[in-house]
Amino acid sequence: MRISRSLIPLALAAALGGCFGGGKVPATLYTLSPNAPDPGTLSRAAAAGQAVTIAVPIIDKALRTVRVSVDRGPTQLQYVKDVQLVDYPDKLFQQLLSETVRRTTNRVVLSPDQASLDPGVVVTGQLQKFGYDSGAGQVVVQYDAALSTDGGRQIESRRFTGTAPSDGTAATVGSALNDAANQVAADVAKWIGG
Repeated sequence: MRISRSLIPLALAAALGGCFGGGKVPATLYTLSPNAPDPGTLSRAAAAGQAVTIAVPIIDKALRTVRVSVDRGPTQLQYVKDVQLVDYPDKLFQQLLSETVRRTTNRVVLSPDQASLDPGVVVTGQLQKFGYDSGAGQVVVQYDAALSTDGGRQIESRRFTGTAPSDGTAATVGSALNDAANQVAADVAKWIGG
């Protein structure tokens, strides 16, 4: 079966519309990008147990969306109008954290798909907050991390929180979210060390 060239853009728009809850495709999609300078081409080696594997964090159902949440209190949740992410927050944060560790340490960083080589130090955690706090007037990213070393014989845990001012509108939430997530990623990278 041949698909008409004129139908491909329509099919793509419909598919994207479906990915974002139907309706109109947003004019802008937001992602996270590392603030740490890009060191360029890297060549690194790690002894057994010294690589770092960054797992995709756990998130609850309220965050499992491409929309950015607005915390209105302990029992109320809304979403920022006209702000959508390119992927779920857990995947975006894992990619940002991996790249920040790669750029700011001398560690060999592995994705979970590469962990069968030698997972080394394993960083797991839960993304507790990833959105706008209307009461505080700021974006909050909170990550409860666990670090497993020595084949799981030693485990450490720590909570990391990053904030950035925002007025809760599409004009400020995207960049504030990136700044807050980068604060957390930089602090986690320092905690991992190396």
